[in-house]
Amino acid sequence: MAEKIKFTISPAVAAYVRAGTTAEVRLAGCSAASDLPPFERITLLFCLTKDAEPAVRSAAAVGMLSLPEDVISEYRSSTEAHPLVLEVLDRIKPAVQESPVSANSDVSGQSDQSELSEEMEDDEPIDEQNEEFQSKYKIALMMGIAEKIKMALSGDKEWRAILIKDSNKLVSSSVVKNPRYSDAEVLGLIKAGIQNDEIMRLICANKEWIKNYQIRKALVESSRTPVQNAMRYLSTMNEKDMAHLAKSKNIPSVISTMAKRLLLSKKR
Repeated sequence: MAEKIKFTISPAVAAYVRAGTTAEVRLAGCSAASDLPPFERITLLFCLTKDAEPAVRSAAAVGMLSLPEDVISEYRSSTEAHPLVLEVLDRIKPAVQESPVSANSDVSGQSDQSELSEEMEDDEPIDEQNEEFQSKYKIALMMGIAEKIKMALSGDKEWRAILIKDSNKLVSSSVVKNPRYSDAEVLGLIKAGIQNDEIMRLICANKEWIKNYQIRKALVESSRTPVQNAMRYLSTMNEKDMAHLAKSKNIPSVISTMAKRLLLSKKR
């Protein structure tokens, strides 16, 4: 198991999680859990969400998210309920009430579509009410930091949209290191307001992104962009945008003042 948590388990649960158990058996445990009494069912699924094998973790997470309300209630009422398990249930209970997650949901974070299809979809807005997006969002609630970072570095557009908002800066900054992170996503992120200085540093250091005029313009307009970077990008703006920036009160005064000076120098 990737993460060791000590608590008493029954023989029925131990059959799937004891040391030496193969990944195939542990994966089978995710399905077999539904045949166990509520307490053992939740205990088994919780253990398997900590498994070292991503496929097992994902299947167990789906199982946890699909738990019926009566099963959760019975576990809560037990005097042997483990605090860590209760904490997880507290986090996923609203998700269970909203909509159960299908066992067929895509929990791998890998797109089944071709790279060409992914590129075509990059400019399309993500529907956060979409069932697949919600499924991934709920799974993210149960992922550890290391697992989130791994997914941030390799996940599809929906995973990137979820993890870029993660409160852990290591996770959110890992998203912009994902080789599939597109210009459109970068532009949207800048316009939405970047709170993570490391993300801003990574964007400014990416030569390919900085070649994009709209990204440079958005960086100049962002109050989070380091002044030295904003000044450099400002000099590449066209006259129309420069005039707008010179009058803007939504950017640092040092930037608008420099925009005015650059405009005057061009008119001489």
